[in-house]
Amino acid sequence: MSDVTRPAIEMAGVEKRFGATEALRGLDLAVPAGTVCGLLGPNGAGKTTAVRVLATLVAPDRGVARVAGHDVVRAAEEVRRAIGLAGQYAALDEGITGRDNLRIFGRLHRLGARGARRRADELLERFGLADAGDRLVRTYSGGMRRRLDLIASLVTSPPVLFLDEPTTGLDPRSRQGIWDTVKELADGGTTVLLTTQYLEEADRLADEIVVVDHGAAIATGPPDRLKAAIGSEVSVTLVDPGRLPAASAVVTALAGGEAQLDVAARTVTVLTEPGRAVLLPALVRELDAAGVAAEDVAVRAPSLDDVFLALTGEARVKPELTVLEGEAA
Repeated sequence: MSDVTRPAIEMAGVEKRFGATEALRGLDLAVPAGTVCGLLGPNGAGKTTAVRVLATLVAPDRGVARVAGHDVVRAAEEVRRAIGLAGQYAALDEGITGRDNLRIFGRLHRLGARGARRRADELLERFGLADAGDRLVRTYSGGMRRRLDLIASLVTSPPVLFLDEPTTGLDPRSRQGIWDTVKELADGGTTVLLTTQYLEEADRLADEIVVVDHGAAIATGPPDRLKAAIGSEVSVTLVDPGRLPAASAVVTALAGGEAQLDVAARTVTVLTEPGRAVLLPALVRELDAAGVAAEDVAVRAPSLDDVFLALTGEARVKPELTVLEGEAA
């Protein structure tokens, strides 16, 4: 594979065991340069271990992992020079200012005193922390600390950035600030691997989603394609519960799924077949033509929450949809 086409982040058959715990069991991953990849999975699925392997913090037991074309074992120093890493907890000294934290990171990366000062000023200005740069970090809000930790990982302008649950515990406004920062970096050509528990976050930021469970990738694809594979939920609440069979016939004819009837709630609900769209005006027309009076009609598009539950358990979808894109658990 040429350097032009080689993914910025690669994992092939990576395994990692900690004692009796099999953290990674043949994980495959390929992230094109300049894109954002969302790594999703339940707690203990192997997401953080995957990031630690890629960041050269732990060595894989088997398999191959490369970052920016460099093997994480044989060329660990080259990998470290190519990456930035923001973990789940801010790696900051709270007893000094934000500006001094960044200057220290710059000196550690051998930018020199003058270069470290200049880079700290640039980053604080670019990411909206210039006014707080000379305050002690202990006075920062949680969102400000996370943002400072994120920009500290950018001191050397790395082409690849690993973000391990960067917005955990933040309020919605602070989370939006981190999202804006990630979008700006991706727009500038940085490759981002993002692990997150917030599915809305992955949906908003990621070009590609990889769902991991028990240390292996069980699904991969753009968010819209993964959601399309689940199907929409069509729900009709009737005026007369005696018309439930007629409503069920109309909805299943359009949606292709199996109807669930709730007599007490006067509701028929159908999950559409994957890739099959039901348009609300057409549904209303068909119900009217069948003489069914509806009190409420709704078509709910699937979310990444639905995808996640379908793949990792407690799903509202058919079992055959639990493995997508030909991936095996």
